[in-house]
Amino acid sequence: MKTPYGNRILITGASSGIGRAAAELFAAAGWTVFAASRSPRESDSASVLPVTMDVTSEESVRAGVAYIEEKGGVGVVLHCAGYGIAGAAEDTPDADARAQFEVNYFGTLRVNRFVLPHMRERGRGLAIMMGSVAGRLPLPYQSHYSASKYAIDSYTESLRMEGRQFGLRACLVEPGDTATGFTSARKMCTPEGSPYADMCARAVARMAHDEEHGAPASKPAAACLKLAGQSNPPVRVTVGLPYKMVITLHRLLPARWSEAILGGLYG
Repeated sequence: MKTPYGNRILITGASSGIGRAAAELFAAAGWTVFAASRSPRESDSASVLPVTMDVTSEESVRAGVAYIEEKGGVGVVLHCAGYGIAGAAEDTPDADARAQFEVNYFGTLRVNRFVLPHMRERGRGLAIMMGSVAGRLPLPYQSHYSASKYAIDSYTESLRMEGRQFGLRACLVEPGDTATGFTSARKMCTPEGSPYADMCARAVARMAHDEEHGAPASKPAAACLKLAGQSNPPVRVTVGLPYKMVITLHRLLPARWSEAILGGLYG
């Protein structure tokens, strides 16, 4: 598969979920895939090369990128490392909120800080950030997760403008409910005796049901593969017609109306 960036990609969070699905899809399309995670899995495909990388550790990222450069480097980086916390905004301890941002936001920045200079020197490169519909449509009891994805959205737009003169491109993929291990790995931040406990439990149960019955991980992975073939990718791609419609309605409706609808669904 010929692309503007070559056919070598680094995927973080590649041991499960969307990252794993993307690794398999890109490899099947003829790409060499550096599949990075804290505990990388061996693959049946010779095109998938496991890389040990903890996005919260600067030294781990430095070593992982150095290894990739020794193997010839990459033209695309796909950021899939991430997880979610849930709980009332008032209840969530600072440590849990910081940990959420350390992976979802700062982990992305950290990897880019080591990867982008090599892409810039080669005069081409693409960074694909894994956002979320929740980044533009914040949900109750998901305030810090939503905030981390909102931050990625803004970061992506700035990076696009800064990197263009050097041949660097950036874009964002926004999945909606997706059936992955994300649901079972979600961390609850509800202290004993919280006045929000019952409402939070109901809201998260609804979210979990929707996620478990959501789109397969291959769907956002396919969106990433399509973007990797575009010399001028769009700012963001929302995955799935229903979510595109929801985002459009959210933009057009008065904020109070959107708030009332979401509050009715998850409040």
